[in-house]
Amino acid sequence: MEEIVVGIDVGTTKVCTLVGRVEDDKSIRILGVGIEPSEGIRKGIVVDLAAASRAIKRSVEKAEGTSSLEITNAFVSLAGAHVSSVNSRGSTGVPGGIIEFQDLANALEQAQAIAIPHDREIIHVIQRGISVDGQSGVKHPIGMHGYKLEVETHIITAASATVDNIRQCVNAAGVDVQQFVLNPLASAEMVLTEQEREMGVAVCDIGGGTTDLAIYVDGDVWHTMVLAVGGNHVTQDVAHGLRLSQSQAEEVKKQQGHALKSAIGNDEYFHMRPFGEDKDIRINRQDLAMIIEARVEETFELILQEIKRSGYDGLLPAGMVLTGGTSALPGISRVASEVLGMPVRTGQPQNLKGLVDKLNSPMYSTSFGLLQWAISMHDHQVSIASSGKRRKARSEGGIKFDAVKDWMKRLLP
Repeated sequence: MEEIVVGIDVGTTKVCTLVGRVEDDKSIRILGVGIEPSEGIRKGIVVDLAAASRAIKRSVEKAEGTSSLEITNAFVSLAGAHVSSVNSRGSTGVPGGIIEFQDLANALEQAQAIAIPHDREIIHVIQRGISVDGQSGVKHPIGMHGYKLEVETHIITAASATVDNIRQCVNAAGVDVQQFVLNPLASAEMVLTEQEREMGVAVCDIGGGTTDLAIYVDGDVWHTMVLAVGGNHVTQDVAHGLRLSQSQAEEVKKQQGHALKSAIGNDEYFHMRPFGEDKDIRINRQDLAMIIEARVEETFELILQEIKRSGYDGLLPAGMVLTGGTSALPGISRVASEVLGMPVRTGQPQNLKGLVDKLNSPMYSTSFGLLQWAISMHDHQVSIASSGKRRKARSEGGIKFDAVKDWMKRLLP
């Protein structure tokens, strides 16, 4: 039976619904695409329920039309300054002296026993470190001998009201939310290499309304955060500085924009009609670049502050990978590298199949990442189900340790 996965990326500037079929080699073939301008969403938060519902419904209907499939459930992206995270530790005794899956689940359950305000809910509980009998650095504890198992976790929470509003908008399109996935975690599925995760790397997804950051160390997520700044702030600066409408400023930013003033020649001009003028005027591209560079520098200074606050700034030899629509701005990786003092590259979806003509852009990293996340979740759940017969599996050497570990990283409460 074919495995179909669906992701709905609900952003500030766009709603993108992708329908994918999982191929034999675990790659994804895109069968359906629905991209709609976002309405009623600002900085990851629903501000107009009816408008947001309409935008999501149109996106879903387009994806259903191109795939000829009915969409009933989907993985949905989540962002916004309402998202926060905390690290927690849980431990459990190992009655049998040999660690089994249930022992790992018990330790994770203990880690979740923290005080969460009544107006917040847990979105992800991610395992980020395991120790057995005081020995840290354990990767695959199941099957090992030991008497005490400790698990360090990264718990991501969100405002319940905001989550419920987004769920209501998706439900209005006739779709159930299978799971919410934090934007940078979904993007990381597409743009990070395994080597980068192990070395230590930050993935930074710069969208229209928010900038989402996740720090990976030793292959696991150690820190996440969401800043309420994004590409729309650049657009607003351009509109104000050049006296253009918001739509004109967005077009100018995409067509003529550059994040590095020094990369633009003195004699480079373009024509545009400012607000209140009756004819086009010449605008120097350096003036535009100066406006953009100032805002981009400020954004990365905020990101640098957050990285330093996390305490992991010395653990990122692989640097940062930028993604999201704003990361396509020419020169942005150079500005980021100068401000952050680390190597920076831009990442986007690779090795795509199917209806992907217009999707080969950093703008769609989260959209594709949702599908990749869905595949991972399905594989790990199958693996966990098969490991229910633990004794038989152990006698046959049958538990898939890697799959179990990866599933635990994505464990839901």
